[in-house]
Amino acid sequence: MNNGIAGSTAEGTTRARHSLLSDIVVIIGILALIGGIAVMLPDINRAVGPQGLPSTISTDPSNLPYYAMRSVLRMFIALACSLLFTVVYGLAAARSRRLGAILIPLLDILQSVPILGFLSATISLWLVLFPGSILGVEAASIFAIFTSQAWNMTFSFHRSLLSEPTELDEAAKILRLSHWQRFWNLDMPNAMIPLLWNCMMSVGGGWFFLTASEMISVNNHTYALPGIGSYVAEASRHRELGNIGWAILTMVIVVVLIDFCLWKPLTAWAEKFRITSSASIVQRRSMVLTIIRQSHLNDVLAWLCRPIGEGLDMVTRPLGRTGSRWHVRSTRSRIGDMAFGTVIVIAISIGILAWIEFIRRGTGIDEIWHVFGLGLLTFLRVMLLTLVCSIIWVPIGASIGMNPRLSRIFQPLIQVLSSFPANFTFPLVTLWFIAWHIDINWGTMLLMSLGTQWYILFNVIAGASSIPDDLQEMTRSFRLTRWQRWSKLILPAVFGSWCTGGITAAGGAWNASIVSETVAYGHATLTATGLGSYIAASTASGNMSKTLLGVTIMSLFVVIVNRIFWHPLEKLAEQRFSLTP
Repeated sequence: MNNGIAGSTAEGTTRARHSLLSDIVVIIGILALIGGIAVMLPDINRAVGPQGLPSTISTDPSNLPYYAMRSVLRMFIALACSLLFTVVYGLAAARSRRLGAILIPLLDILQSVPILGFLSATISLWLVLFPGSILGVEAASIFAIFTSQAWNMTFSFHRSLLSEPTELDEAAKILRLSHWQRFWNLDMPNAMIPLLWNCMMSVGGGWFFLTASEMISVNNHTYALPGIGSYVAEASRHRELGNIGWAILTMVIVVVLIDFCLWKPLTAWAEKFRITSSASIVQRRSMVLTIIRQSHLNDVLAWLCRPIGEGLDMVTRPLGRTGSRWHVRSTRSRIGDMAFGTVIVIAISIGILAWIEFIRRGTGIDEIWHVFGLGLLTFLRVMLLTLVCSIIWVPIGASIGMNPRLSRIFQPLIQVLSSFPANFTFPLVTLWFIAWHIDINWGTMLLMSLGTQWYILFNVIAGASSIPDDLQEMTRSFRLTRWQRWSKLILPAVFGSWCTGGITAAGGAWNASIVSETVAYGHATLTATGLGSYIAASTASGNMSKTLLGVTIMSLFVVIVNRIFWHPLEKLAEQRFSLTP
């Protein structure tokens, strides 16, 4: 008995020591984070000197750690804004039938608009909002990164809200949860895992457009912000291959650190929200999460956030009790729908007429057919690379997703690779194209695929990992051949995930065409014929009518393809191949 007491005492002492050490590590980490932000803040709000906004930055490699910190700060401010937008927009679209009928098609259009389109339309606004300060360009850069992150996160969150298990939805009603209680106890936990994976993909997408968002070239002006993206652009312009190599090394370190300190702990923590009856799920581990759990950080956060939660609960109580499903449509509701639809049709008609008039005065109506032809060329590239990426990554992703050992080995590597901004390698690839006389009209597909292939791979891995073990066991019990296993179980099971990845990858490829159809190294510039290069050129020259025409045609292509190709496939996947009742 004495031995048992002594053992318990020793265990308690060890736990207290670990807790103390973890508290020290957490405090050091928080202080380092605050210190890093404090170092950068004075430069972010710096007044513009007599020479105006800077158009170049130094390419001294000693600046790279500071540039990397500035880029990471922009990335995570944009991610925080994207999360807030995702929650508000997704809830509004899911909880209101009328708003959903407008917001979801609008989201489809927004995701198809390239970031240069947003930048050329908003850069003046940001400069006016923050006159005489570099903060205006910073805000424009963060907004550009936000537009490359927010849309797929919102789609994921909205889809999660609509696919909540019926029994949990009924339980929320029976318990008479308030809107806040439902959001915190059902909506967010149910959406957590797909939202987290989409956050990782969004950050990867943000890195891909880092150069365009930090070295902003719009309306015949170039605004350069200190950052690793603008560093690569400047080094490429001066043919400094060595400095590009240093930037790539810095970026690899940044990506690995973010994966270690943020994504690994979050993915391990989010596993507690997985709804499964299988005991074969391999538990994810993270050293950072273990330290946080051993420390008192959770208690401090709970103490700080409890009053906020209680306040939000009190604010939302007057809205009544929860209920996610739409009410049965009454006659009064139908009249309201007709009035709502009429207002929307009138607003859209006015917008279309204004657009036609703007284009007629700016470029002439004939330009529409020219731009439409360019759009067809880029469309063929997008579809071809989506097909090739699907053929390559679907079998690989399914194999990784169904094999826990392969998943444990390859998933961290894939996360790091997908987060790496592929456009940092564009100067090297451009050199290769020049040296080997590769036609940029074909080579641009390789550049576009570098940043978009991961959407297919990630989603297929997620889909394959959710195949129930008993179904896999059944195929083995029936002694199905390899081909039968793939045709009867695996491919149908991952079909829905492939649709999600394909639609996101195709949308990303359209956006990537802006930075991939025109590439440069030093004074050598390669330009492919297509809609992406058309938008890039018109944006740089400040031709607003051409930019608007190009962005509109690109949005039309994306929306039409989504409506006539991807959405029917998604419905087919939901009706015939869903693994959940």
